[in-house]
Amino acid sequence: MNNSSINAFRKRFKGEIALLIITVIWGATFPIIKESLNDSTPFIFVAVRFSIASILILPFFLRKVKFLDKKTLKAGLVLGVLMFGGFVTQTIGLNHTTATKSGFITGSVVVMIPFLQFYMEKKIPTKGAIFGTILVFVGLLFLSSGGNDLISFITDLGGSFNFGDFMTLVCAIIFAHYVVYIDIFTNKYEFIFLFSLQIFTTAILGILSASFIGISDLGEIRFVLTESLIFGLLYTGILATVINIGIQTKFQKLITPTKAGIIYSFEPIFAAVFAFFLLNEKISNFGFIGMGLIFFGLISSEIYDTLFNKNGKENS
Repeated sequence: MNNSSINAFRKRFKGEIALLIITVIWGATFPIIKESLNDSTPFIFVAVRFSIASILILPFFLRKVKFLDKKTLKAGLVLGVLMFGGFVTQTIGLNHTTATKSGFITGSVVVMIPFLQFYMEKKIPTKGAIFGTILVFVGLLFLSSGGNDLISFITDLGGSFNFGDFMTLVCAIIFAHYVVYIDIFTNKYEFIFLFSLQIFTTAILGILSASFIGISDLGEIRFVLTESLIFGLLYTGILATVINIGIQTKFQKLITPTKAGIIYSFEPIFAAVFAFFLLNEKISNFGFIGMGLIFFGLISSEIYDTLFNKNGKENS
């Protein structure tokens, strides 16, 4: 390897480690949000979660707001709308489907990203990334089976597709676009503006949506400030929003959207590990096979990129 290749590898490795860290944090959000929704309706939870995050980052934004231009503002708003749509549909979906189906459907984002990357950025993923994506998707199927019968899981997935499953699928589509747009915008505009504006936008849309639902009586409005809800709001507001979105916005640009999708697929693995240690939930034999396939999917794509990709991120 020459110095250029070594530097490219180091940058890519730095980005991959950063994204792995945020998947660990995200892995714990599922049971926390699920528990929090016993005391709050989805739109209010999203509104308060992102309002907490907005208050924390507002001072940093105000220091540089005079340098904000229209193009950056538009990019931040686009990311914010996508983020709002993704988190709301994900949160609503959690109320109407099982953890098993939610994990698999959300994980399908890893398959969508390569197509969107090609369509939106005209970048063809490497063979290693495509092979890794296939392995990860199969691994998610095994991990989401929940037991030892893969056929019954597939049958159930197709035979009882409900409103929650549909909302979760919409969530996956939205987040796939979000991942690609992060790659596009973070190479053009300043980090602090993109980071702040998407969180502000999500908070404002959450507040407006919750207010509209309350005024129009279109749905239930519930917000009971219990210890469980407070913990859920602080965890998701600080760690899963300020820390995670900050890291994602800062470091995802160091790797391709397709590789990012593969790394994000580790989220259900960490979720299963958290459930094992915190909730005493067992991991099935198929679950262990699925974890192995997801891990091998990342490793195989990484090995390919290291051995055959001489130009760093551009062709990976």
